[in-house]
Amino acid sequence: MNLAPTELDPSRQMHAEALGNAAAGARLRGRRVIVVGAGQRDIPDATPPIGNGRAISVLCAREGAAVACIDIAEAAVAATVATIVREGGRARAEVADVRDAAAIAPVAQRCSEWLGGLDGLVLNVGISRGLSLARLTAATWDDEYAVNVRSHMLFAQAALAAMAPGGSIVLMSSLAAHRNTGGNPAYESSKAAQLALARAIAVAGEPKGIRCNAVCPGLIDTPMGRDATRRRPDRALAVPFGRQGTGWEVAYACLFLLSNESSYVNAHALMVDGGLGVGVMRAG
Repeated sequence: MNLAPTELDPSRQMHAEALGNAAAGARLRGRRVIVVGAGQRDIPDATPPIGNGRAISVLCAREGAAVACIDIAEAAVAATVATIVREGGRARAEVADVRDAAAIAPVAQRCSEWLGGLDGLVLNVGISRGLSLARLTAATWDDEYAVNVRSHMLFAQAALAAMAPGGSIVLMSSLAAHRNTGGNPAYESSKAAQLALARAIAVAGEPKGIRCNAVCPGLIDTPMGRDATRRRPDRALAVPFGRQGTGWEVAYACLFLLSNESSYVNAHALMVDGGLGVGVMRAG
């Protein structure tokens, strides 16, 4: 199900930014950013939407940053980098499986060296198997936590050692961290753990002026979102403004938190859900 329109419609809060069509600027000029989870999965749709990681990477580059893109899927991360380079930006692809704890510090170091330093880190990587509590096993639970929480901790450790004073770290959490209504306890609890981890990273980064915040998307029309809709066709029937969000809208939230515009925003969880989390819904 695709509820996102393709035309501008202010009554649905659909603007050029939501479609990735806004003019490029310089909000991250000279900044050096790593995006983990910068590719996106292939789905059986003729016109697949952009995923959060690709949108974040492309938008950061459009706003002047050099971007090191990390993903497990070589073709997917290469496509993200190709998009950035085609638009005149500077980007590099790195392939890594964040389940491999020993691989994280080396890949972070390689990226920092290529960038010539580090100013920003976005931890967008995450998985969900959609398993109910009764169907979870220790192995599936541990795997989701390895990707969704442990890898974030390890990347943050590496980033805090390499990052310039005044830098920013963003964790991609979810509305699921606040609402346990999806029958998906491993995902929901790991996303809640990310919020606590973001606050802990903020405390650790404060002496260097390094901030850490989390973004909590609601129902977003991404490849992962469409997979979830295939499992639960009614999941987006009452979303605010009559549409799901877009990966670009999530990317702009990350852009704000990476930029110096948010220099006094720290240890915060920013909801990007159209108000769904507090009960804003479309009737009928």
